[in-house]
Amino acid sequence: MENQEIEKKMMSIVAEDGSVEEVEVILAFEFKDTKKEYVIYTKNEKDENENITVYVSNVDRSSGEPRLLGVDDEEEWNRVKDVLRELSKSE
Repeated sequence: MENQEIEKKMMSIVAEDGSVEEVEVILAFEFKDTKKEYVIYTKNEKDENENITVYVSNVDRSSGEPRLLGVDDEEEWNRVKDVLRELSKSE
């Protein structure tokens, strides 16, 4: 059996100051009931415990260009954390 490397999905993020950063997409998903889209991504940074840091953003497509927004609603954040828990179980 051949050792196949999984192709990484990359995305460019443009910061408010105009700088561009390449990040790796871990998962993109949508809650069907709210029609809100989210993306979980990493810059492959590690914390002091050697865990890879991940970021979660709400994807806003209302202006044509997708924009990444923070998740500031507590109920919404709890639902996203449930997805993250499921994701960590599958690895």
